[in-house]
Amino acid sequence: MKRNKLIYVGGPTCSGKTKLSVLLAETFNTDIISCDSRQIYKEISIGTAKPSKNNLKKVKHHFINHVSIHEDYNVGIYNRETKKTLESIFKKKNTVILVGGTGLYANSIINGIDKFPKIGDSIKKKLNLILENEGIEKLNLMLKKYDPEYYKIVDKNNSRRIIRALEVSLSSGKPFISFLKKVRKNNLFESKVLLMNLERKELYKKINSRVDKMISLGLEKEAKSLFKYKHLNSLQTVGYREFFNYFEGKCSYKNAIEEIKKNTRRYAKRQITWNKKYKDFFLVNEDYKLDEIIKFIGN
Repeated sequence: MKRNKLIYVGGPTCSGKTKLSVLLAETFNTDIISCDSRQIYKEISIGTAKPSKNNLKKVKHHFINHVSIHEDYNVGIYNRETKKTLESIFKKKNTVILVGGTGLYANSIINGIDKFPKIGDSIKKKLNLILENEGIEKLNLMLKKYDPEYYKIVDKNNSRRIIRALEVSLSSGKPFISFLKKVRKNNLFESKVLLMNLERKELYKKINSRVDKMISLGLEKEAKSLFKYKHLNSLQTVGYREFFNYFEGKCSYKNAIEEIKKNTRRYAKRQITWNKKYKDFFLVNEDYKLDEIIKFIGN
């Protein structure tokens, strides 16, 4: 019996993942599952570079505009929901495309995750008080102590991610990343990993250009409409928090845009670091040939 295949298209932001994933989905006549922890939210569109309406129409996408910013969502929920979706698709098709830049989400599907410990209210309360009274710097120092490996790749400005990792570490006595490290055999599919590979200078040029495009599409207006919800974990993300700082008078308009570009470049570097964990993959250069990728997938 032919084995089901999950084709993962990974890589840094702005590296061409969407374009390749749509091309592969059309080639294999199948669906796309997004593993982007920001595109999952309905209310944030411009700053998350969601696939165009045309691409969403061309190919069925799952986990885009999936939940509201007001809902709690994490890698554990994503893992459970995605497994159910995969089971359903694999009843009709034997290939599915997984695409997105959130390495944590992708890894949970490709390699599985340990069941996270139950988090006590006292730990949640304690960490939120530290954030409130001592700031995110204190939480970063704690994460560096309890989980130095995850500290290297986490967004140091994303309080939601940092608090989540600390909750798990403090509740279990084990680093958060250890829950993601065990590779599990699964009977549902075999995975094939494709990693986009852009020369760093070219990647940064594309990032700067994309941010300029987001500004022209109305990112400031979108961020302004969400400003009253700036405390939500779902909005602790690049493109929005920099504008929130501008609205609060903490920086100039020009500085906010420069910060978005700088923080997006930093995010891309962390994505590249995360993807170094994969041992067996196909490196997709800018001048890739589709038939070579299909040959790799067919191995």
